[in-house]
Amino acid sequence: MKLTCLAAAGRGGGYHSPASYLLELEGLRFLLDCPVDLSVLAAFAPVPLGVHNGDVGDLISAVPYYWSPAAAAAAKTGGVDAVLVSSATGMLGLPFLTRLPCFANTKVYVTELAARIGKLMMRELVEMHSEFVRYYGPDIDGPPKWMEGEKLDKLMSVLQKVVNEDEVKDLAPFMPLYSATSIDECMQKTQPVKYSEEVCFNGMLMLKASSSGLELGNCVWSIKGPRASITCLSSTVFVSAHALDFDYNSLKENDIILFSDFSSLNAMDEDNENLNVNGTDENGTLLCDDSVLRENGVNEDKNFQCLSINDDIADEIERIGFICSCIMDAIKSGGSVLIPIGRLGVILLILEYISETLHFSNMKVPIFMISGAAEKTIAFTNAVPEWLCKPRQEKLFSGEALFGHVELLKEGRLFLFPHLYSKGLLSAWKEPCIVFCPHWSLRHGTAVHLLRRWHADKRNLLVLEQGFDAELALKPFMPVAMQVLECSFLSGIKARKVNPLLRILKPKLILFPECMKSTCPLKEDSPWSFLHYSKGKTIGIPNIREEFKLRLSTDAAFGLDENITIARLRGKLHLSNGQYVLVAPKDQSDRPKQQLMHWGAVDSDRALSALQDRGIVCSFSADCYSSVGCERSILVTSPGEALVKVTSERTVIYCDDEKTTKRIYDAFSSICNGI
Repeated sequence: MKLTCLAAAGRGGGYHSPASYLLELEGLRFLLDCPVDLSVLAAFAPVPLGVHNGDVGDLISAVPYYWSPAAAAAAKTGGVDAVLVSSATGMLGLPFLTRLPCFANTKVYVTELAARIGKLMMRELVEMHSEFVRYYGPDIDGPPKWMEGEKLDKLMSVLQKVVNEDEVKDLAPFMPLYSATSIDECMQKTQPVKYSEEVCFNGMLMLKASSSGLELGNCVWSIKGPRASITCLSSTVFVSAHALDFDYNSLKENDIILFSDFSSLNAMDEDNENLNVNGTDENGTLLCDDSVLRENGVNEDKNFQCLSINDDIADEIERIGFICSCIMDAIKSGGSVLIPIGRLGVILLILEYISETLHFSNMKVPIFMISGAAEKTIAFTNAVPEWLCKPRQEKLFSGEALFGHVELLKEGRLFLFPHLYSKGLLSAWKEPCIVFCPHWSLRHGTAVHLLRRWHADKRNLLVLEQGFDAELALKPFMPVAMQVLECSFLSGIKARKVNPLLRILKPKLILFPECMKSTCPLKEDSPWSFLHYSKGKTIGIPNIREEFKLRLSTDAAFGLDENITIARLRGKLHLSNGQYVLVAPKDQSDRPKQQLMHWGAVDSDRALSALQDRGIVCSFSADCYSSVGCERSILVTSPGEALVKVTSERTVIYCDDEKTTKRIYDAFSSICNGI
């Protein structure tokens, strides 16, 4: 078994650009996620509008290329057997690969909802990219001019600010964007799955996606084979305000955990500050400290209790509440609000809280969602209850709307348009207003046009996600007088919950990022082993199980003699659904009649008679007594010399002559039980 980290997680904990791996298992090769790091778009200038395009400085004024280290590295491998996708953002780079001949037979496994969201995201990306193509013209053969000379040096300096890499020297991850046709070809290779649905791959491995809790459709993959079981632990949230909670119970006792939740790096300092010496936070609330990580049943329950605390929801709701208060302050001052956030769950929660705030304040402010995917996204969020958290599922049975934006649509406060130039938008447009639109990179999409319109008014508000270089993102729009609110959102498991989770899952081996070795509080004296991986290096994973279980088919089992504890069996070894199965052959006529094993106590007198009947010259030794429990020895003198020692517990035969040995074996076979 081998693991290669093809690409580290992008900025912001890996939500927008998760880590990617190549896993070699049982002779098969799996690609785990294939994202595109869209933060690199900050190196390019947006399409100019008129004569003024801001201070683009070192930014590249050309059709952008897209940064996908995972796709570039996977292409060099010459193909994989399957791709396991954990999120919609984890599939944005797949069309780069699926159009290659070596990936013609590759299967892509992704949850049904993530596939739908991912397809919408890819189509929207292609549509926004077309603005550059219309302005600069289509791509030409060969590398673009900005990949040469002085412009290349400027590009490298910008990349150092936005790419989460130690050094940026190889431009192979830069690729021209795929087409809508490539997206369709990619989606034809996908095999959508539901949560907890087991899929058999190649008869050898069982694949299962479990909910991760981070976002709608996001999952944690399990791979189970006859000799190992692996959990690919991507970014997770134990209790979610919108998505189905993290199903960690389905991952218990898998042999290996591939830990790829890099969000703990961002939350580490905050967690350590909040955790005091007594294991409580500043409010006295019990935190998931190692003091509860003992093996008895009581403290095992405390582990579950720690993971089930809804502090994840509380923190997220507090952030959303603060954002909404800032939005309302901007609206009251006469300003408009631009929200180019790329997280579906966060958008739904903000809409919900804005709906409540507007209802209580009796304010009438239009809200616009301007995106090519807006209408379809809003439509299916109220039609996928099985992918939502339990409280929202309960709303369905009580006849309530699953999300608050339904009321906004009914009241005519929320408007959905695919483009700024859409028919009907002009008549509905009124400022001040609140606008949700792409793209969070501030390089293409509706956000660019509205930012140019609103950037000089200090009453307006721009809501950005923290973790990216805001100064670089806003450079083409300088000077910016509008207010800028940078917000951080929950991107995965909190550092203090790592150890309680591992205690519950009970793995034998953990594959852990080298970059988190010195910061994440994992105990070296834990009952599991560690292997640390780093980007671009292949590590060998030792065999966890020296032995594996074998299942008997019904026909083979009924062919056994139930009256004995050991039996002789002849069959064919098959591999099915990740298990070895012994199947009885159809034709048993050629079954050999020679017995293979013998057992039972040996009567020395019967043994002597059986030997003599076969022409063997033998007798009891002179010092042998017939008392019970005594050892009796039989001396063989012809056709060869041998010695047979018989006790009530065992029989030992000493003989150097092969022919004599065979005759002695035949003699004992005639008096012993055998199969």
